[in-house]
Amino acid sequence: MRRMVTAVAALSLLLPTIGCDVQARREIAAEKGATEKGPPPPAKVAQSCKVQGRAPKIGIVPINLQALFFNQINTGAQTVARQAGAQVQIVNGNDDSTVQANAIDDLVANRYDAIIVDAVDTEGIKPAIRRAQAAGVAVVAVDATVKDPAVSTQVGTANAEGGRQLAASLVKITGGKGDIGVVGALNSTIQNERQKGFSDAVTADGMKIKTVVDGRNIQENAQTAAENMLTGNQDLPYAYATGEPALIGLAAAVSSQQRTDDIKVVGWDLSTQAVDGLRAGWIVGVVQQNTFQFGYEAMNAAIDLACDRTAPKDVPVPTQIVTPANVKDYLYYLEK
Repeated sequence: MRRMVTAVAALSLLLPTIGCDVQARREIAAEKGATEKGPPPPAKVAQSCKVQGRAPKIGIVPINLQALFFNQINTGAQTVARQAGAQVQIVNGNDDSTVQANAIDDLVANRYDAIIVDAVDTEGIKPAIRRAQAAGVAVVAVDATVKDPAVSTQVGTANAEGGRQLAASLVKITGGKGDIGVVGALNSTIQNERQKGFSDAVTADGMKIKTVVDGRNIQENAQTAAENMLTGNQDLPYAYATGEPALIGLAAAVSSQQRTDDIKVVGWDLSTQAVDGLRAGWIVGVVQQNTFQFGYEAMNAAIDLACDRTAPKDVPVPTQIVTPANVKDYLYYLEK
């Protein structure tokens, strides 16, 4: 009888553990399925054509090939090009406006029919875009907003508005009180817009930007800058990162300094590190741009323009706010 009672007691202790394991396996399987399913496919694919007897040639000049963000734009663009039968050449901008300008000139010289560019410097890239237009090559600006008549189509999101959305999320959590440290990229027009939109909104609601450090849109630089920011501000309760490298660098700094229990972070663009922070609860909000849709729309416009068809002047792509509660729905963004 004693053995039977002991066995029943042991079983009663084991059952909750088994139940937790089963639930965990179900959640892992669901997340794996969502990730493998990938992003929604393009809703439309531009009809291709023949340009001087061949398929259209489209050049793509991203900011860099390090960030998952830019690779996903490329993947989206290549998906449409593959289905339409267009040729694609990707040239790494290497975080350098001069490199991007030279790439555009080279693509024009090699008789590409349209060019998609995500500009490092939206002012510095304008002369190259105008040279392309003068040579009869249409330019589609994606992500970074290039305000110039030589740009045929602009595809992207309202960066300042995204910053304001994230600010509203943080203010809701904080009640409008507390200091914020910012890890930015002061060489990036896009991220400066995000920084200003966020800073204007949080300060209007009572919070304070205590310090801003420059990660220069490079992950290693961002981590070093974030480490210095946290070391110099031991009681800093909140932090904001303006892009993927900045958020990865900030996440690494928070973890290495064991600050995950006393700081809340918001930022831009999902990564493995951002997802880990969201699941742990110390990253409380991430603005996620629909990177694959950027690529779909940019390539559709480029093919239409290469085929002498009209394309919309502006193609807005909405953002998504990822939180600890809904992060499982966006895990496909961890794939290229």
